[in-house]
Amino acid sequence: MIRSLFPPGAPCEAAALLAPLLTPGPRSTLRLGDERMLDYLDAVGQRLRTPAYARRYPELGPLGVWLRRGHLVAELTRLGTDARIQRFPLGLLFHVAPGNADTVFVYSWALAALAGNRNVVRVSERGGELTQAVLAVLVETLEQADPIVAETQRIVSYDHRDEAATAEFSAACDLRVLWGGDQAIREIRGAPLRPAARDLTFPNRSSFAVICAHALLRAETPEQRLAAQAFHTDAYLFGQAACASPGTIFWIGTAAEVADAQALLVALLASTVESRGPRSDAAMSIQKHVATYGLAVEGIADAVRFVSNEITLVDLCAPVCPPRRWLGTGTFAQWRLDSLDEIAPLLQRQDQTLAYFGFTADEMVSLAERLEGRGIDRFVPLGRALEFAAIWDGYDLLREFSRLVTVS
Repeated sequence: MIRSLFPPGAPCEAAALLAPLLTPGPRSTLRLGDERMLDYLDAVGQRLRTPAYARRYPELGPLGVWLRRGHLVAELTRLGTDARIQRFPLGLLFHVAPGNADTVFVYSWALAALAGNRNVVRVSERGGELTQAVLAVLVETLEQADPIVAETQRIVSYDHRDEAATAEFSAACDLRVLWGGDQAIREIRGAPLRPAARDLTFPNRSSFAVICAHALLRAETPEQRLAAQAFHTDAYLFGQAACASPGTIFWIGTAAEVADAQALLVALLASTVESRGPRSDAAMSIQKHVATYGLAVEGIADAVRFVSNEITLVDLCAPVCPPRRWLGTGTFAQWRLDSLDEIAPLLQRQDQTLAYFGFTADEMVSLAERLEGRGIDRFVPLGRALEFAAIWDGYDLLREFSRLVTVS
């Protein structure tokens, strides 16, 4: 049975849930940039930005800001206007949300709804407190929303082993949006789509940070603290399990500069963790010991240092092979390079985000040009790795969630 979380409803079969979405009435149709959906999403954002939510759930603050009407309108405006190129909704979208980042499904779904689509979003049954908090806000805000929101949108949960439900949703949709691990995506792809439908996939990705040691050491003390806090934001929210969270730090500079900069960042990061958290429990500490010593056994790590239960440093050995799997919250591999250009050969197509400090945007443009799309989809200043954007993993989502009709 399918649990209907939004709008709340009694458990039902997939066919019953799909029926009103597949045969919408004339008044149950959304348009691209529909004002009724804009009003609803903006109201959700306002609730998420209230101090009560922002203090209790720091991860929800950026989502609340992102859902501002002004920001959403700007994204729509970016699509441009041309009377002879008309843009329309795709139809019915089936989203499978990731289990490692509780708010990602809201960004994806919001853009799809903003594009005028009807949506079914499957969230993990393992969804934690953040997922429940977001769902509560979505439901509360629904009370003042136009009825079309409830008529066209569904957020559901069901056992991931229920292949029949996944197959039914897949067969009905015009686009299937898959977030998750490589194996999970392979399994879901076993459910066939209609000939005209397609998949949009967001599989396993890896991300990194690059820090200019000289710039960090020369910075004023307040800027150094801000850099540590920015790194903490990128790494510790979502338990460092988000695809955009840095796992390896590339240090650029001389050996002496890098050693001093590493010591400085660790000291400042320890202070930040002390004030902000999170605190690691025994299970996480064991996970980090097993994972990091495993790197040593594989010949990837040269040394492992447990600064505290919350901070673990891994010195990589040559030839360097940055780990691309989750090692536990607060685990950072490190590698020193003489120049920024030396990063290029170490990157792969699956690498997503490079968060930088001490470099200019123009230097990142040069690195992107050298990579020629072979790795890294996003270059962002330190502290902004987890900021969701309408262009994600190389896809312009509003364009992917809509279709064009041309007049010649």
